[in-house]
Amino acid sequence: MRNLKTPLSEEDVRSLKLGETVYLSGPIITGRDEMHIRALEYAEQGKDVPDCLNNAVVFHCGPIMRRREDGGWSVVAAGPTTSARMNRLEPEMIPTFNIRAIIGKGGMSRETADAMRDYGCVYLAATGGAAISLAEGLDRCVGCEWEDLGMAEAMWKFESNRLGPLIVAIDANGESLYDRVNASLVRDA
Repeated sequence: MRNLKTPLSEEDVRSLKLGETVYLSGPIITGRDEMHIRALEYAEQGKDVPDCLNNAVVFHCGPIMRRREDGGWSVVAAGPTTSARMNRLEPEMIPTFNIRAIIGKGGMSRETADAMRDYGCVYLAATGGAAISLAEGLDRCVGCEWEDLGMAEAMWKFESNRLGPLIVAIDANGESLYDRVNASLVRDA
């Protein structure tokens, strides 16, 4: 088990082993399809992109948020989104924004795993159905970017405290637990 502080360095990421359990503390952002699309469009057009995206840990999550009386936000639930939805976007997101880790569920494509290998990124699997437990690891909401995309699609910024457990399911060598399981199913069939 590893406790890591974000932002992660390339060295941190490349030291992680396939199957290892990780807890993260520090800045984490959420992002689903629309956030990825906007970020890539803005970068292509030379528009400013929120600095928090650079060297980020991106959680594929559309959190349920509640507005507090003081005007701030609290997270109610933060379950992982199926990451395959972002397969066409991540191979470009990873090098464009130097993404160091992606948190989600269900794995990602070979093209994404190859980008992780080439640029120093890992995929951390979160347990589906554990939205309340994962929300507890997102200690404090520190802001929101692109709120016009809607609650689920906006980029929420959190200060996390022992977010996890997360499993290294695709490592920075491009090795994938999902590929290993699929290969064993074919072999055993």
